[in-house]
Amino acid sequence: PGPPAAAVDWLVPEGARDVVDIGAGTGALTRELVGRVAHVTAVEPDARMRAVLAARVPGVVVLEGSAEALPLPEGSVDAVLGSSMWHWVDEARAATEAARVLRPGGGLGVLWSGPDRRAEWLSDVLNVRPREERGASDAEELRRHRHELEIPAGLPFSPPERFSVQWQVTMTPEELVGLAGTFSNFIVKPDDAKAQLRESIATLLRDHPDLAGRDTIEVPFGCVCWRATRLA
Repeated sequence: PGPPAAAVDWLVPEGARDVVDIGAGTGALTRELVGRVAHVTAVEPDARMRAVLAARVPGVVVLEGSAEALPLPEGSVDAVLGSSMWHWVDEARAATEAARVLRPGGGLGVLWSGPDRRAEWLSDVLNVRPREERGASDAEELRRHRHELEIPAGLPFSPPERFSVQWQVTMTPEELVGLAGTFSNFIVKPDDAKAQLRESIATLLRDHPDLAGRDTIEVPFGCVCWRATRLA
């Protein structure tokens, strides 16, 4: 599921017309921007994802590029936005590029959206391993995926502001297994390990005391947003 409307509304500056979605992937955020602003540009380094995005979101300009090297002129956009991607970039270079392409008063905004693992049953299902077996590697993973926007000193931005949203998505057990398969720590596994992990998740969903016998599940989601304004 894409980010919630309330999060996108908060990130898009009032009066914005030209907005770029960086690290756009297959267009989860891009779709939410269409109709909100006049011109949407999606920048994505992976050719396969660009192809899917172009097919799913017609009418959007799709460009090859990265957050650290945006294929856009100086001072050409009103907002630089990214969804669940900022932790993968060189943050100082990406923020410098955002400052370059933004008009004064424009906004740099990033968000992270996904299942809210503070729900114990969801943490059990998505982590698969029992809680007592989770150790330092899990702590390091959480640290690396911190949901923060830090602006390097010297760049012309206001102090970052934070906003969060919680909501629920109704999913079948099969859809929840599919969702687990989209996470990076799953994608990098060998095919046989992926198959075993899918089966483990399906078994947990079938046998978990909070979920057994359900045809659909209300899955809690959370979204953390940060924004900063480009100063003159």
